[in-house]
Amino acid sequence: MKPIKKAVFPVAGMGTRFLPATKANPKEMLPVVDKPLIQYAAEEAVAAGIDTLIFVTGRNKRSIEDHFDTAYELERELEERNKEKMLRIVREILPPEANCVFIRQSEALGLGHAVLCAKPVVGDEPFAVLLADDLIASTQKPVLSQMVDIYNYQQCSVLGVQEVPMEEVHQYGVVDAAASGERTYEVSGMVEKPAQADAPSNLAVVGRYILTPRLFELLETQERGAGNEIQLTDAIARLLGSQRVLAYNFDGKRFDCGSKLGYLQAQVEFALEHEEVGEEFREYLERLKLSSVENLKFATG
Repeated sequence: MKPIKKAVFPVAGMGTRFLPATKANPKEMLPVVDKPLIQYAAEEAVAAGIDTLIFVTGRNKRSIEDHFDTAYELERELEERNKEKMLRIVREILPPEANCVFIRQSEALGLGHAVLCAKPVVGDEPFAVLLADDLIASTQKPVLSQMVDIYNYQQCSVLGVQEVPMEEVHQYGVVDAAASGERTYEVSGMVEKPAQADAPSNLAVVGRYILTPRLFELLETQERGAGNEIQLTDAIARLLGSQRVLAYNFDGKRFDCGSKLGYLQAQVEFALEHEEVGEEFREYLERLKLSSVENLKFATG
């Protein structure tokens, strides 16, 4: 097997849960403190050794391409004003060896179709898929780096999973799997968005995948599934007929930034860890908490 050097970022979704903020601005460009979601995902990929970042875009996604492009006018202005720190931040969004490729998904036919759009660039190589909606903080190495380590040892597809409450399994693709090692599971089946009674486990697939190129062949013949879309989960389930697939319960805390609550939670926790504003923000939250307690005492007499 070849090393993992390419990553696919499906970013063509409409982001309707964040309207009107996403009417003209991609949801992947929503900032968490001072970086957009897509940059966190791109940085995670680069840290895992990825050198080709493939963005599958759609209508109104031009700002993603602009974000990773060189901004000559901005850089010149920062340079003239001697704003060296800001200039460095702008220039170092991605390292110079990282190559960005943008592919247009002409129709919104689902995640599986978005991944298939990347086939001409990925070719006959294993590849990663990262969903920017899933922002994952890790105290050790980034999640995709953890998964690449497993791939390098096991030489098979690896799915990032986490345990979720059974009442939430209908929101995810869920694996039928048996423990095979530390944090790893041998996958024997998958179900996309099952009813609670039909779920084979509470191990839900979240937005991190390492997949073999065989998956492209399956996606090309994949029938539409849940939501009348070409589901990536359905193609992975078919992949099990010919190849091993592992599930990996990663070390890290996931924030579902596709939901308003998850996005707000990420804002708070990432702000608390931010080197520039973390301490002041923590003090603000303490004051806010004390103020709320005092107001409650006053209201209840």
